[in-house]
Amino acid sequence: MLIFPFILPVFLSFAFAVPKVYLAGDSTMVATGNNDGTAGWGAFLPEFLTLPVINEAVAGRSARSFTREGRFGAIANNVTNGDFVVIEFGHNDGNPLVPVDNGRSDCSPINGTGYDTTCTTTYNGTEYVLTYTRYLTNAALLYRARGVNVIISTATTNNLWETGNFTYSANRFVQYARDAAHESSSTFVDHGQAMADAYKALGPSAVDAFYPHDHTHTSPAGAEVVAKAFVTALEYTKSKLKKYIDN
Repeated sequence: MLIFPFILPVFLSFAFAVPKVYLAGDSTMVATGNNDGTAGWGAFLPEFLTLPVINEAVAGRSARSFTREGRFGAIANNVTNGDFVVIEFGHNDGNPLVPVDNGRSDCSPINGTGYDTTCTTTYNGTEYVLTYTRYLTNAALLYRARGVNVIISTATTNNLWETGNFTYSANRFVQYARDAAHESSSTFVDHGQAMADAYKALGPSAVDAFYPHDHTHTSPAGAEVVAKAFVTALEYTKSKLKKYIDN
């Protein structure tokens, strides 16, 4: 009987712990922009969720470099059962490994779906490079082993009105991400498609204004639209995070 008062607070702290949402991504997701009038959509995600958001996105990173730098592992050390991790890469993953390896490019899968393909390259020494899908799958399984709900999201689109005409087609990383989600039993969110739908509805003038410097990085107003598009795509999934959408 004397032990019970000490056990109860501990039990309650676990039973009523508020889940957290961790973000893993690149400059399009970062918590702050580059002090140049741009912003990452992760900075605006808290507007649409009732849970705390911990933004671990880092500019210039790919699935490969985020892995090599131990950033997926660092998140794994902080998550607890019931938390959420959103993984979104693609902008920095697509360049070839030869003739010069930039340290970010992934290994291309043989025949398009050979995700266990590995490449050997030289980047600060010999490095064995995996495919984009395998990097995402490995990270997702690491988190799921800790009881975390994993969401694998497609990368944000560029300015789809850049030429004056609306153009969108899913690139190869969309299928790579979809397959990673399937292999790891994670939730797949097609963020890019939701953005395309939103941008088409907004029209060229509004969307062009979201891109002050290039066709990839958005203004704060654009980042807010991109965050809303993520939540819109999330609503079409079975993710447990849906119940924390702030309507």
